[in-house]
Amino acid sequence: MDLHDLVNELIFDAKGGAFASSSIGLFLPELMICLTICLLLLIRVMDNQQRISMFWVALVGTGVALVLAGPHRLFVDIADPDAYIHGSLHSIHRVEIFTGMLVVDRFTVMMRSLLLISVLIFLVMTRLSGIPDKQDSADIYTLVLGATLGMFLMVSANHLLMIFLAIEMASVPSYVLAGMLKGRRTGSEAALKYAIYGAGTAGVMLYGISLVCGLVGSAHLPTMAILLAEQLPTFGSGELMVLSLGGLMLGVGLAFKLSAVPFHFWCPDVFHGACAEVNSFLSVTSKAAALALLVRVAIGFGMVPPEGFRAGEDWTGQVAVVVHQETDEGALFAIEDKHDTAVTTEAGAESHQAAPPTRDHIRQQQITALGPVRTFIGRLIALIAVITCTFGNLTAYGQTNIKRLLAYSTIAHAGYMMMAIPALMELAGVDPAGAEQAIAGLLIYIVVYVFMNMGAFAVVAFIRNMTGSEEVSNYRGLIRSSPGIAICFTLMLFSLVGLPPLAGFIGKFAIFASLAEGFTTTGQGYLMVLLLFGGLNTALSLFYYLRVVKVMTLDDPPDPLPLPLPLGQSGGGRFVLLLTIPTALLMLAWEPVSKCATSAALFLVQQLPL
Repeated sequence: MDLHDLVNELIFDAKGGAFASSSIGLFLPELMICLTICLLLLIRVMDNQQRISMFWVALVGTGVALVLAGPHRLFVDIADPDAYIHGSLHSIHRVEIFTGMLVVDRFTVMMRSLLLISVLIFLVMTRLSGIPDKQDSADIYTLVLGATLGMFLMVSANHLLMIFLAIEMASVPSYVLAGMLKGRRTGSEAALKYAIYGAGTAGVMLYGISLVCGLVGSAHLPTMAILLAEQLPTFGSGELMVLSLGGLMLGVGLAFKLSAVPFHFWCPDVFHGACAEVNSFLSVTSKAAALALLVRVAIGFGMVPPEGFRAGEDWTGQVAVVVHQETDEGALFAIEDKHDTAVTTEAGAESHQAAPPTRDHIRQQQITALGPVRTFIGRLIALIAVITCTFGNLTAYGQTNIKRLLAYSTIAHAGYMMMAIPALMELAGVDPAGAEQAIAGLLIYIVVYVFMNMGAFAVVAFIRNMTGSEEVSNYRGLIRSSPGIAICFTLMLFSLVGLPPLAGFIGKFAIFASLAEGFTTTGQGYLMVLLLFGGLNTALSLFYYLRVVKVMTLDDPPDPLPLPLPLGQSGGGRFVLLLTIPTALLMLAWEPVSKCATSAALFLVQQLPL
């Protein structure tokens, strides 16, 4: 391919024959975020008096991006065969955009939507809490949207270099957000620690990427899976050691974003130094994007992804067929797919009944060959998940600052959510539908985590404004001064434990059910051990959440009582109530969430019926 052909291919990929199926058409939510960032910066430069509210600019831009993300398309009838061949307005296909650097599918759509919903909640919270002030709002909202843009790239990354760039794009603005409170020493210290840890993990991760790419010969995840399937049986002990080392070093970057043990050291200090509003953003959006990227990497190394489309292709009517034609010489088999005629073979009369070679058969052989990779990934993540949730729950006991307590809580929840990956890896080779249910369970957990964790940090922010403190001891007697807030906070804490009938129970049940299904189907004993540790840690976590509830309800209140925060007569109270409603009542309407998560996980492992 000469330069002219390469340029033509790039142009066709970018704008395509139909805008809806082009790279730019499928990249509209990211472009909307970029446009909003530019508007915020222009207004900051041109309007010295800031007569235009930065909050409304950020809110409208994020809302438009959510509409462009198209979450409603996840509810298309997955049983309708016509849904797969009528274009992007009716369904979501697996489409590689910008020459394969990114991939857009149902999973991308749902994760984009969840990230944008989290940003909307964050924006409203900052408006009600008063942080940031009017002078700093343009800078803070620009950083938040910039980090969100990096997280968008994380959930759709399809190339190792894009993984590195996406993590850095999400991390660098987060370093600044951690120190957004001017003149606060703890905030500056938190930002510095965050940046140093991030720089170190970035270097380790980049070196690991270079090892893996140099050994396999590609950085494109689907291509790497195919090459690994071919090369793995021929690798010697030295090559296997390099591959394992490269994978572990790549995992360092993912563990840093997840605040997984032993790369969690930054999390408690950053949460202690940063304001509660920023903590809510980091604890939810950053973790959700990192989990989505972990799913991409796990599937990218351990599975041959289902065939999809390239940006710019016409999706209508491209159905793979097998042509079987009888001739005098024997049987002629031809497999015609959406790109070309892949295989043509002739067989004599004696081999007339031989099965034709199909792409599905070749793909299944490649998936089988990647079994050792899946086992390595599954057991490694299982070990890290157990250590992470156990360490987070045990360390939370001794915390006296509510932000540090919730920081260790987020570490523990990262361990719970990582438990879906071992089930995914073990089921992927034998039960693709079960593997996709494991991903759906993870998505359900992320959905409920958005509401209960952001709601908890919202309470912390509003109580800080009332009392001027973020120590657990200052929550004494909250049930008397602000009974509605105390009840809502109690429901959120119990939901974080996972007690029924609150929403947190749905998330943990979905994860634990995937572990049980994986053990039943594959017989892998470590999945049952993982399930037992998850249950034990859930019981352990109850005690430190109960300690906060005990302080709010049973301890003597301070004299005088702090200013009340009425649940229905204040903006902060109504906001907390709105976040408490899904936390408390989602159990009654869990089926739509389950259907949406199942739709989002569809065809991540199974073959798309083209």
